Amino acid sequence: MTHRRNTLYILAIFSLLIALFTGRADLFNIAYLIAAVMVLSLVWTWISLRGIALRRTTRTRRSQVGRVFQESFGIRKTGILPKLWLEIRDHSNLPGHHASHVVPTLVGNREYIWEVETVCAVRGEFQLGPMTVVSGDPFGLFHAPRRVGATDRLIVYPMTVEINRVILPVGFLSGGDAQRQLTHQITTNASSIRDYVSGDSMNRIHWRSTARTGNIMVKEFELDPLVDIWLFNDFSAKSLCEDPGLRRLDGGGHIIPGSARIPPSTEEYGVVIAASLAKHFLDDERVVGYAAYTPYRQVFQPERGNRQLTRILEALASARSASNHTLQDVLSLETHLFTRGATLMIITSSVDQDWINEAQVLQRRGIRMICVYVNPQTFSADRDSKSVRGMLQLAKIPTITISKDDDLSAALEQRPV
Repeated sequence: MTHRRNTLYILAIFSLLIALFTGRADLFNIAYLIAAVMVLSLVWTWISLRGIALRRTTRTRRSQVGRVFQESFGIRKTGILPKLWLEIRDHSNLPGHHASHVVPTLVGNREYIWEVETVCAVRGEFQLGPMTVVSGDPFGLFHAPRRVGATDRLIVYPMTVEINRVILPVGFLSGGDAQRQLTHQITTNASSIRDYVSGDSMNRIHWRSTARTGNIMVKEFELDPLVDIWLFNDFSAKSLCEDPGLRRLDGGGHIIPGSARIPPSTEEYGVVIAASLAKHFLDDERVVGYAAYTPYRQVFQPERGNRQLTRILEALASARSASNHTLQDVLSLETHLFTRGATLMIITSSVDQDWINEAQVLQRRGIRMICVYVNPQTFSADRDSKSVRGMLQLAKIPTITISKDDDLSAALEQRPV
């Protein structure tokens, strides 16, 4: 296009110069004609980017690794002149998302529609848009871009594996003393009744007392005496271990997927394990809390239900092993979170033994401990994990060991040793 335009520039200047020296009118006409074509092409290019309406429809702004993300695009002409061609360039950073498209001639008010389906291969938070519309003139002399700055975000949750059961060691079974704390949630422990107030749900009404007193009475509930389960992810930079062949965007960004399997990184294995355990326990109506430095501090107090699962999955979607705090530091800082009798599940790949001493302190306080250890030695031969696994046995901390390429469903269902 540039060469074609430069050729016309040279031809127009050459014709004009020859016409000035020779006085020939036809050469003046050629120069004027070329100039008119250039001006017409420039105006046409400017007009071609006006009078269009671009639509982008995203069915959901939440997805999960392995699922298909769908988007629909539409463009129509709102002006008088037809649009010969339009090129839509999408600048989304979702890996594998190819929404750019060339739109053929637009005439009338009919909308041109195309759809894009992308298999989400990487967890994280991604930007959808902006977009650039490019068009030109019929002679191919000029083209001009017009930027559509509207953007949105897409959160891709980590994948989860199906777990049928998690075998907790003896002494880790659910149960405990009632906590004697009132809660707005409906539990199996109704402690008292009170008068109805605006906003109380119908399923809290105690009909027997209502019939006896003539006033609407509702039940008060206490917290379920089942012990809390805390998921504790280790995202310290020192614990990270990855296969040497693993590639990331810009050196430290999102992982570039090489296959449909879990990327060979202890970070990714830890994320999938935490997400799968959270889903398993919350589906089982257990009370689950979550704590991690991802690298900033994220703590979700123990709750049950889908809202808690959504919080945990969103935190795990963008979690990175970039924290300067070691696992020992984090356990020491967050000791106050864990109440006596709670179950603490630590997910780590650390080869540092100091955190085990901190875990023993928590055990003596009545915190029940279990470790899901992602063996870094199976990711890199430079990491020797034998001493850590030996210390876990000496400290009598039940441990589930996960190796690279393990079937996580089967591995998490095995009995801790």
